[in-house]
Amino acid sequence: MKDKMPPFRRKKSGKSFPVKVCTLDAELEFNLEWRATGRDLFDLVCRTIGLRETWYFGLQYEDSKGFICWLKPDKKVQDQGIPQHTTTSFIFLGKFYPEDVAEELVQEVTQHLFFLQVKQAILSMDIYCPPEASVLLASYAVQAKYGDYDVATYKQGMLASEDLLPQRVIDQYQMTPEMWEDRIKIWYADHRGMSRDEAEMEYLKIAQDLDMYGVNYFPISNKKDTELWLGVTALGLNIYEKENKLTPKTTFTWSEIRHISFDDKKFIIKPVEKSSPNFVFFSQKVRMNKLILDLCIGNHDLFMRRRKPDTMEVQQMKAQAKEEKSRRQIERNKLAKEKQLREAAEREKAAMEQRLMQYQEEIRMANDALRRSEETADLLAEKSRVAEEEAMLLSQKAAEAEQEITRLRLGAMKTEEEKVHLERKTREAELLTARLVDESERRAAEADRLKDELLKARLAEKQAKEKLLEFLSRNAYKSIFLSQNLDSEPLPADLNSYDLITDGDMEQLSLEIEKERVEYLEKSKHIQDQLREIRSEIEVLKVGEKQSELDHLHDEQVRLGETKYSTLRKVKSGSTKARVAFFEEL
Repeated sequence: MKDKMPPFRRKKSGKSFPVKVCTLDAELEFNLEWRATGRDLFDLVCRTIGLRETWYFGLQYEDSKGFICWLKPDKKVQDQGIPQHTTTSFIFLGKFYPEDVAEELVQEVTQHLFFLQVKQAILSMDIYCPPEASVLLASYAVQAKYGDYDVATYKQGMLASEDLLPQRVIDQYQMTPEMWEDRIKIWYADHRGMSRDEAEMEYLKIAQDLDMYGVNYFPISNKKDTELWLGVTALGLNIYEKENKLTPKTTFTWSEIRHISFDDKKFIIKPVEKSSPNFVFFSQKVRMNKLILDLCIGNHDLFMRRRKPDTMEVQQMKAQAKEEKSRRQIERNKLAKEKQLREAAEREKAAMEQRLMQYQEEIRMANDALRRSEETADLLAEKSRVAEEEAMLLSQKAAEAEQEITRLRLGAMKTEEEKVHLERKTREAELLTARLVDESERRAAEADRLKDELLKARLAEKQAKEKLLEFLSRNAYKSIFLSQNLDSEPLPADLNSYDLITDGDMEQLSLEIEKERVEYLEKSKHIQDQLREIRSEIEVLKVGEKQSELDHLHDEQVRLGETKYSTLRKVKSGSTKARVAFFEEL
């Protein structure tokens, strides 16, 4: 996207230079005047993407010496050691992290930008994420990208090609991409009905409980030259051992710090407790101390801001966001209802189509039965006719035999021998006549029986026709109904010290800080149950030798029942003086 007009009036004699800004999901291109400041460019980007929660973000770049820097608002862009290229490039990133994403992030665009940034950090392994949490987070990422799981449209292998899990997690399990896909798909299907912004928010709510979330790490050393890590967070400063970025050894909240400053590579923190010694550490470069100071000031300002009533701007944004969320919820409910009605209509349509097929089958069977009845009746009629003809033929033969007997009786035999012969012939004729008479009677009886069966067949045919007509008339309305439904504030450049808190603020702020955060297992019991279930599913396929040191540290935390918040409460206990002394003894 190119911006044709800069945010300020351009003089005819003014020169401009091209600038490219990447926001993780888009590339913006602008032409800036040589006199443009960092704030000019930052405001232009925010207006272009519609961002109002600007206090979390900044423009990051790599200077000519390869050092990661944040663009200073009040200095000219060209005066900040930017490499001379054809196009000046910046990355628009979250510089400061919220304490509670659900409470603080108002705009959907803000949530989306943090979601992309945190997801990238987890996949690139800049933030350690245990395997079970990786699978659950991947399922929310899929829901945000593809929407509801649909068996009809889902294609096997669709998720296997996505970049969803850190490579470290993939390497330490004997699981194929298809096996990982099956695990993710189970949890993905469980998020049905969740919108993109809701899925991204659930992702961030889980991610913010990871130990390395929102921590900017810097290599430092104490007075004993022990190599350590300094972690600058939204809540304060954490100190980590060199080999363990998960569990801080001690921590100092912003409410416990009165003043911060640096002198060359020496960084000095003055606690609120007057009796406590200064907390001193050493960085590798002066420029690193400038960046640490910048992050400390920005995080402290937001820390204090959260503990005061919302500004009018934030109240307005929250009201608008609430109204927009309510409107979208109404629309989602309406769409969900329409979808349910459509699915119900489709189910009814399918059921009616099934019933129609059943009716058509019944009609076919009735027609077959009628055809068989007609064939049977015709066959019986033919048999009856043949039987009648045979009976008539037998009757004729019987009459002829009678005539022959009469003729034989009239023709007397003159001799006894002829008489005997005649008598024998007569007996034979009588026997034949008797048999013919019996056969004629039997054939007549069979003809009567066939006539009865023919009458019954005719009656059955009539009943079948009546039943078919009744069936067709009964389903006429259903057929008509079926046919109708089937169509249906910035730092000065030379700043090296800063007062964080005044004595007047300390009492109120201390009361705020002493309110303990609700136990992690209690506030997210459902999530913990999900993570335990995933862990038990994949535990048997783990390859122990492929585990990293961070994996072993996390497993030990799980075994001890420790969480990010319980660890912070533990290392924060005790006086500031005792924690400073502990740091110096590391």
